[in-house]
Amino acid sequence: MSTIQETIHQMGRQARAAAYQLAHLSSDEKNTILRAMAVAIRERAPEILAANALDLSAGREKGLSAAMLDRLLLDEKRIEAMAAGVEQVATLPDPVGQVLDAWERPNGLRIEQIRVPIGTIGIIYESRPNVTADAAVLCFKTGNATILRGGSEAIHSNVAIAAALAEAGASDHAIQLIPFTDRESVAVLAGMDQWLDLIIPRGGKGLIETVVSLARMPVIKHYDGICHLFADAAAAQEMAVALTVNSKTHKVGVCNALETLLVHQEIAAEFLPKVAADLRAKNVELRGCERTLAILPDAIPATEEDWGTEYLDLILSIKIVDSLTDAVSHINQYGSHHTDVIVTADEQQAERFLRSVDSACVFHNVSTRFADGGEFGFGAEIGISTDKLHARGPMGLRELTSYQYRVRGTGQVKS
Repeated sequence: MSTIQETIHQMGRQARAAAYQLAHLSSDEKNTILRAMAVAIRERAPEILAANALDLSAGREKGLSAAMLDRLLLDEKRIEAMAAGVEQVATLPDPVGQVLDAWERPNGLRIEQIRVPIGTIGIIYESRPNVTADAAVLCFKTGNATILRGGSEAIHSNVAIAAALAEAGASDHAIQLIPFTDRESVAVLAGMDQWLDLIIPRGGKGLIETVVSLARMPVIKHYDGICHLFADAAAAQEMAVALTVNSKTHKVGVCNALETLLVHQEIAAEFLPKVAADLRAKNVELRGCERTLAILPDAIPATEEDWGTEYLDLILSIKIVDSLTDAVSHINQYGSHHTDVIVTADEQQAERFLRSVDSACVFHNVSTRFADGGEFGFGAEIGISTDKLHARGPMGLRELTSYQYRVRGTGQVKS
């Protein structure tokens, strides 16, 4: 067994022991530690910023894109947001111990279905160092021990943040950061089903596909964020323009950014020049179908590949469709089941869209950027799932729990 294997397996054993200890902490005890974590993040901000500067410098030398560097960047505002997110988690109701259902059988057995921690969770992620804090505190709040494996591009930042969290008095080994960034560490963690109950990858499609192919335990994930906005014939056009521009340009390198705009043919001639002007003012490259090019002749012809591409850049695909049915068909064929939006004043059309689109999040007259655990009121999110079992959409505290049946009796035996 290699040094990497020995180290990570030892971390797994420690995480399992820590999970049993965490199960005995009360909500008040966990919240006190979480508030101490927020204080530690603020107090260690200079060290975190210095570590992040090392990562940014290395990232520039490696030629990381502007979007990737933005994901990596920490500044005082983002560190404060990280600390505030930890504090918000401390204020949220603790799902652990919640009685989901309770009943009594004719033979006198009293049965309860109770929320409990999943146990031990591995998180594999890239680029964003804030995930170190977000993942750790959500798992801690729900009584789960965590093993974190961040990307090489953020290693200095991740170590500094993990050190701040360790100051706060969490149970020994409740939060552990793997010090290795090579591919072997991913394979070891993904194969460690004797110690891990669940693994959650956050990052590019390549990373997630690798984890899924290697994992010996359940995986919760999403591959792409190919999000759509459909401007219906009954759309308020100024609203549709504003929502399109916000969804595409507010932050381009994220999974809930807009990638494809679908426009009803009845409003296309009037609407497309309006939205194109505002998008071009934000330096967005437009790629359109043949009907779009007839209205926007300076757009780039879209290819079949464009409809299934997550750009994570200032690029937007545009397609004119004949009906809501056609829009839904396009989304269900090319989308990633993440987040899709209809803009319309027709409530019946909106309800048809919401029922018909097979995505984790379906919105009516809302920017795709609201597909986020924080915006849903979950506090810091662990990620977004496009799976259907056991979690779907933004994942908060409840999604980090399982349940068990507790049965109480008076000596019943089965006859």
